[in-house]
Amino acid sequence: MSLRASSNANRALLYTPEQRVRRDASIWTTVQGILAPAQFLVFLISLGLVIRYLSTGEGYMLATWSILMKTGFLYVIMITGAIWEKVVFGQYLFAASFFWEDVFSFAVIALHTAYLWALFTASLTPQGLMILALAAYAAYAFNAAQFLLKLRAARLQSAGLSEVPA
Repeated sequence: MSLRASSNANRALLYTPEQRVRRDASIWTTVQGILAPAQFLVFLISLGLVIRYLSTGEGYMLATWSILMKTGFLYVIMITGAIWEKVVFGQYLFAASFFWEDVFSFAVIALHTAYLWALFTASLTPQGLMILALAAYAAYAFNAAQFLLKLRAARLQSAGLSEVPA
């Protein structure tokens, strides 16, 4: 295989063999593996509380605290994810393998941050805040699906590489 063909094959892979080794050896992979499902659980609970408030008018404070908790998880997972990308790919964000996930992550962060700004400046009504939270949550759900598809692709790639004869 020529150097050019090898380079093109590696570009099609989610991880090069060296990146897979760094990914598998990094504590940040474990951190992300713990934070992602924890954030998703907080998201589901918060989503239920937001919908409850919007449908009944009850539980505003509980819904608000749950959104703050979800937003905190989002910031932590973004920071630790950037560190993970630095360890695995050599750059903090926008590595080729996760470029579009990172781009959309910034949209998710922007919506969550807009919620915080609106909450602390009282620039939206409680109902407006909850609708903004739902928009942030819709973006988060899309972004989470992007990452789940990448996780699946990584597993398929790993399975395919382990089947290739040496």
